[in-house]
Amino acid sequence: MPLSTEQKADLVGRFRVNTKDTGSPEVQIALLSERISGLTNHFASHKNDHSSRRGLLKMVAQRRKLLDYLKSTAPDRYTKIVGDLGLRR
Repeated sequence: MPLSTEQKADLVGRFRVNTKDTGSPEVQIALLSERISGLTNHFASHKNDHSSRRGLLKMVAQRRKLLDYLKSTAPDRYTKIVGDLGLRR
């Protein structure tokens, strides 16, 4: 499900690295995590929505790639974002 402008602004404000940051891995991971949790709730009532499930799997793969990149380049930032979002990595 798409995020509202207010939700995006809140997430960007919480996870940005500097004042003009909108594309750092932390922000992208936070936005993807929020969309993934929204879709997960959607599948509780729409079990046969396979086209959305494909999109969900693509988002999960993209988040995993960003987390792997962050882990290899900045392990301290990786542990902080995983702790803040409560991911099981």
